[in-house]
Amino acid sequence: MTLRKILLGLVLLLSGLSASGQQDILVSQYMFNHLLLNPGYAGSKDYMMASLLYRKQWVDFKGAPETQIASIHGPVGLTNLGWGVLLSHDKIGVTDRTDAYLNAAYHLKAFGKSKLSLGLRAGGGYYSYKNSDLIVFDPGDPTFAGDRATRFLPNVGAGLYLYGEKYYAGLSVPTIISYDPEKSLSLDLSSGEVVPRQVRHYFATVGTVLEVNPDVVLKPSVLVKYVQNAPVEADFNLNVLLANVLWIGGSYRTQDAIVGLVELQVSKKLRIGYSYDFTTTEMKNYSQGSHEIMIGYDFGYDIMKMKTPRYF
Repeated sequence: MTLRKILLGLVLLLSGLSASGQQDILVSQYMFNHLLLNPGYAGSKDYMMASLLYRKQWVDFKGAPETQIASIHGPVGLTNLGWGVLLSHDKIGVTDRTDAYLNAAYHLKAFGKSKLSLGLRAGGGYYSYKNSDLIVFDPGDPTFAGDRATRFLPNVGAGLYLYGEKYYAGLSVPTIISYDPEKSLSLDLSSGEVVPRQVRHYFATVGTVLEVNPDVVLKPSVLVKYVQNAPVEADFNLNVLLANVLWIGGSYRTQDAIVGLVELQVSKKLRIGYSYDFTTTEMKNYSQGSHEIMIGYDFGYDIMKMKTPRYF
């Protein structure tokens, strides 16, 4: 094993600093778009919902994750079916990952006004790294032959989503197939071949809304995450809706960060959100936290009839 291969391995290891707990893309405003975590959410409203999200993690830390996500989902006519499309791009160091998934859900009446949906997703991730982004000591080393190495990993996911007018609960596994879960690097040091990791994630969510008065609504929620070979993590969230226009909230993400967020309901169709992560790990000594912006647009035949903004 050459020193150059070891150095390249270290670079790729740093590219995935949070690899043990962040194989799936991390965002802070998932509570406003559960499709990011659970395919069962697809079509849970009577109208279509689209969103764009941009996240810059660990500002000022070179090679830190940078994420873009686009999604859209809605019902299939007046049936019990829902559909959704989820596209994402994540860049960490010299590694790029682009995912595309189709989602489908079937919604059943559970009890009262509550419904239970079973969702499935299928698609995959396209992984690549660019040698041209590396600083090498010997450009002639065959380890760095070619400008880009790539790999496509197909995958499927599933989720259950129980919801009513003022609560929700979900269980999901967004990516069921694991690839090289025991490996700690994204490179086979003996051959120089890219070996992307993809570890199965398990998510459990629950949330509700509590009306204090007509102008103040509380929305507490919890997300529990389990990843193979990593400790269980949890997010404890509390968001407050003021005058049906402005969301203000925060989250505590165990072992990782404290999050502050705001979301403005510009109109019944348009909303804009921003969040900032205050890093609580040693990374706080090397970065300026994480920024995230989300734009959502809801449209459909009855969207203008809504008396209050959607809660989730």
